[in-house]
Amino acid sequence: MSLLNRLHFPHPQSLMASLGATPGRTPQGPEPGAASVSFPSPGPREAQQENDAEEEELAEIHLCVLWNAGYLGIAYYDTSDSTIHFMPDAPDHESLKLLQRVLDEINPQSVVTSAKQDENMTQFLGKLASQEHREPKRPEIIFLPSVDFGLEISKQRLLSGNYAFIPDSMTATEKVLFLSSIIPFDSLLTVRALGGLLKFLGRRRIGVELEDYNVSVPILGFKKFVLTHLVSIDQDTYSVLQIFKSEFHPSVYKVASGLKEGLSLFGILNRCRCKWGEKLLRLWFKRPTQDLGELNSRLDVIQFFLLPQNLDMAQMLHRLLGHIKNVPLILKRMKLSHTKVSDWQVLYKTVYSALGLRDACRSLPQSIQLFRDIAQEFSDDLHHIASLIGKVVDFEGSLAENRFTVLPNIDPEIDEKKRRLMGLPSFLTEVAWKELGNLDSRIPSCSVIYIPLIGFLLSVPRLPSMVEASDFEIEGLDFMFLSEEKLHYRSARTKELDALLGDLHCEIRDQETLLMYQLQCQVLARAAVLTRVLDLASRLDVLLALASAARDYGYSRPRYSPQLLGVRIQNGRHPLMELCARTFVPNSAECGGNKGRVKVITGPNSSGKSIYLKQVGLITFMALVGSFVPAEEAEIGAVNAIFTRIHSCESISLGLSTFMIDLNQVAKAVNNATAQSLVLIDEFGKGTNTVDGLALLAAVLRHWLALGPTCPHIFVATNFLSLVQLQLLPQGPLVQYLAMETCEDGNDLVFLYQVCEGVANASHASYTAAQAGLPDKLIARGKEVSDLIRSGKPIEPVKELLKENQMKNCQALVDKFLKLDLEDPNLDLDIFMRQEVLPAATTIH
Repeated sequence: MSLLNRLHFPHPQSLMASLGATPGRTPQGPEPGAASVSFPSPGPREAQQENDAEEEELAEIHLCVLWNAGYLGIAYYDTSDSTIHFMPDAPDHESLKLLQRVLDEINPQSVVTSAKQDENMTQFLGKLASQEHREPKRPEIIFLPSVDFGLEISKQRLLSGNYAFIPDSMTATEKVLFLSSIIPFDSLLTVRALGGLLKFLGRRRIGVELEDYNVSVPILGFKKFVLTHLVSIDQDTYSVLQIFKSEFHPSVYKVASGLKEGLSLFGILNRCRCKWGEKLLRLWFKRPTQDLGELNSRLDVIQFFLLPQNLDMAQMLHRLLGHIKNVPLILKRMKLSHTKVSDWQVLYKTVYSALGLRDACRSLPQSIQLFRDIAQEFSDDLHHIASLIGKVVDFEGSLAENRFTVLPNIDPEIDEKKRRLMGLPSFLTEVAWKELGNLDSRIPSCSVIYIPLIGFLLSVPRLPSMVEASDFEIEGLDFMFLSEEKLHYRSARTKELDALLGDLHCEIRDQETLLMYQLQCQVLARAAVLTRVLDLASRLDVLLALASAARDYGYSRPRYSPQLLGVRIQNGRHPLMELCARTFVPNSAECGGNKGRVKVITGPNSSGKSIYLKQVGLITFMALVGSFVPAEEAEIGAVNAIFTRIHSCESISLGLSTFMIDLNQVAKAVNNATAQSLVLIDEFGKGTNTVDGLALLAAVLRHWLALGPTCPHIFVATNFLSLVQLQLLPQGPLVQYLAMETCEDGNDLVFLYQVCEGVANASHASYTAAQAGLPDKLIARGKEVSDLIRSGKPIEPVKELLKENQMKNCQALVDKFLKLDLEDPNLDLDIFMRQEVLPAATTIH
């Protein structure tokens, strides 16, 4: 179907010249109208390189991938170790750069996916299948029915699988709990990809082709898959550190999802002017990296814009970035011929703003890679696009008519037809005069009108005598239709006008639509530069936003030291808490080398232990996304993952208790943390029996300490003072004890929020309870019981309280007796004695 045939024209308004008559038949002026055209709206793991070529050929990798709503779910099976590797749901660009990176690193034998895919994935797989030069060879593309990737059926496959690493003695419930600590069932795409992969392995019988059918494909383990240079952070960590925090918007109708960003790290750093910048910032937050070249290139730009002399330049660039709009959507509409009138104006502003960015960046130091890229890659094609749009598109006319219109002097033929169309009213007035002279004298007025797609018609008012359809006939005129008490006819003159002038409106629309198509082709031919504009502009937008936040909040540039194998922070601050507190006490942190890899932090409740843990995690995270950090100095070593057990993210859908969720979070750290990982644990063990919780905490820490120099960097905050008093941890340089400093002022406890060497001597729970508003009697009794437990003495009930309760029971019994009707013949005092008096007597001493 041609482009012109795709256009849909609504019911046109009439362009008319009308001639009205008084009794003296005085003509009235014409009333031109305009017809309108509206266009429809569209709505890796790094592969091991074997030295032996034969071994390399024998090892096969089969990958399963799903792509939906901007997120990627990936799982693959490696025959070299019979292990399934998976990557939790990760955001990806529409060009699927992340998937391409995975394919480049693991070189799969086959790629399995659902037969129901969107256009982006279809095009990507088509290109992948056509890469004959791909080394070692192009993968086989396999499509399975979409039903094989159903969420529930995928969960059932995972939970019912026969895995060699799960003991046969485990019950079904224990197996579910075990797998839930390994597989992220909250990553729905990954779960579906795992289910599809298991279906494919069972159907192809990978590695067991020649075995009996009852022999299943061996699966020796599930391993989390993290891309090279990327830092592994799970959703629980993002939540407890408040890196992201969604809240319901008070005016839900203003936001499509009904959600808005709450008080979060992303919220305070997101000062992006364009949506694509905000999207890229979120992507950077989702992909913290160890790539020092990339991180330093980001910091170089931020540091440049923090110089006082560059403030005006930063503000000017920020204003220009506000005009960078959704170019990919516009290009998509152009490709589908669904371009809106507003799209041309938006594209025009975007391109001219991009040219402004290019000119500004050419005046900046070309030693900075981003400025050099913008100066070079924002080519003259942008000027060509802007010049074409500016010279061709009539923005005012297009908005007025709600369709694409062109400026004068673009096409002489269109100009001529528009001139003739503009002269129609006066010309039709003359024609109406002549027609009125030939009509019956009873007809007081007439008008000659032009209706697009129909032509020229003679319109006369309906007379009182014209009742039946036969009364509409007038000699020499062809009746067409009746509308709004007006009769419309074709006359000899109107037929001559049709032949002479034709359908001007449609002809002009058709020719302008053809020009629009040609202009679209010119723009689409330069789509690559527009896409690159969006990439570089969004990067500049993010770095300007980070520079603005660093300037306002007093952040400093971190240093990266791969040899450090840890972090060093001098006078660090919590980026969110310092905005909420009147004063904030900074604290330092250092973990590196073979000393103090496990830091045990004790102190009273509300003394700042949790804030300190989160502060260390957030500063490390900010450095790994290329941001300045809230500290006087920060040196970040090689960190490949951040694990947390700080807050229980409860969910009814998981069907797990709070303590089981805590255990799962710790299990992730135990199973995946390496010598380069940062582990933050707050109050682990408090969700169960005190002795059992303390034992679990000690066991986990001893497990890590047994690793020696390969122990992760661990910060543990706890109120289990027995962990130290009972010497449950081995003595040595790997363990360092820290405490939150406090000072007692009479009966008051003053929190200094300062970390110091040592161990807290008490939890001061009674003070915290008083601050929370508990009654003094309860607090005093709590102290008494606590002292009795420590001294090993029996706990006796409070005599005064016991006597008071007895009096209440006696009074209640007397009241019941007085209410009895002793004259009632049906009253049985024996029953009253057995049910009321005797049970009460046993409680009175």
